[in-house]
Amino acid sequence: MTDTDNASPAAKPCSICGKPAVARFKPFCSSRCADIDLGRWLKGSYVIPGEPVDEAEEGAPPQREHED
Repeated sequence: MTDTDNASPAAKPCSICGKPAVARFKPFCSSRCADIDLGRWLKGSYVIPGEPVDEAEEGAPPQREHED
């Protein structure tokens, strides 16, 4: 039995290359496509848009006012 024998005819195609998804690597067609997707996540290629962040505030914790 090969990986292509495990493909479901009604399954969505691989989101990386468009080939039929294989049950073993679902939702991808191969470990290569799964690794490509993981690499994209780790590099930050997949992001959800949000409000812009001021660069000065990005890494700094909130500052408190001190009374002297």
